Amino acid sequence: MIIIVPYTEKYQPEFKRLNMEWLEKYDLTESHDLEILDDPTGQVIDKGGYIFLAVDGSKIIGTAGLAKENEEEYELVKMAVDPAYRGRGISKILLDRCLEEAKKLKAKKIFLFSSSKLQTALRLYEQYGFQHVDAANSPFVTADVKMELSL
Repeated sequence: MIIIVPYTEKYQPEFKRLNMEWLEKYDLTESHDLEILDDPTGQVIDKGGYIFLAVDGSKIIGTAGLAKENEEEYELVKMAVDPAYRGRGISKILLDRCLEEAKKLKAKKIFLFSSSKLQTALRLYEQYGFQHVDAANSPFVTADVKMELSL
């Protein structure tokens, strides 16, 4: 059975492993990614954000987080699913958990930066009602897509 747990420091290696898999596969790794992956507590949690992990038994199989931009806006960050578990709805479970948390926080908007190389992810976000907006001012050189969801 898959459960969603909050991030703690003991999960950092798995958090990094899962995200590096897709970043390297699509040649998207940047210094900003590494800052978050090397220090999720300092870069996300301590700044008012959240990271959730999907767990199957004792195996970490997915991640997704909310980085606080301000009181009303959060960025969806570092969504990843272990390749062996893809196609099973894990990303939907993680996205649902992030959206549930954002609503509890009374967020008005969730945004994300992505790449046009990640078509499966983009389709998922579109299914959830995320709208494409101008990707200017992205913290990522490789992010040519920005999407927003009003809550």
